[in-house]
Amino acid sequence: MLDPNTSSESDPPAPSDAQLRQAIEYLYYAYRSFTERPDKILDKRGLGRVHHRTLYFVGRNPGTTVNALLSTLQVSKQALNAPLRQLLAMQLVSAQAAPHDGRVRHLSLTRSGAKLEAQLSGTQMAQLRQAFDAAGPKAHAGWNAVMSALLVEVPLSEAAENVPMVEMP
Repeated sequence: MLDPNTSSESDPPAPSDAQLRQAIEYLYYAYRSFTERPDKILDKRGLGRVHHRTLYFVGRNPGTTVNALLSTLQVSKQALNAPLRQLLAMQLVSAQAAPHDGRVRHLSLTRSGAKLEAQLSGTQMAQLRQAFDAAGPKAHAGWNAVMSALLVEVPLSEAAENVPMVEMP
């Protein structure tokens, strides 16, 4: 019986250094292309990528706390403070005090925040859909396999333990 962890003659060879460098370049250029349209939309509002990431993850996790958002984004309280305050001031995000502890804030997108987030993510989803369609039926599974392997796995519970409690006014 063959060991599934060993390579067979039919397995493709490991990528060469040149192929790995090409993959790095593809990642850089693809990310630039992937963020170009949303960046233009954000720029018209005086916003940037940190605002987009915040809108995206608050939209995907309505009612999330500031601490949970810090953990998800893996940024410091200082790095999130100004962008979050700006989104609150622009009424794109709302913060409600938790019933059990008034110091804890639950974040949600406002109607205009949800509309902006849908516009930003919509451009990226359309771009991904077009790329997956062009790459063929196995592309999505291959993409997920590669992207999952690239992730540095840190359990959310462990990450949350290392993030200080944040109180938002």
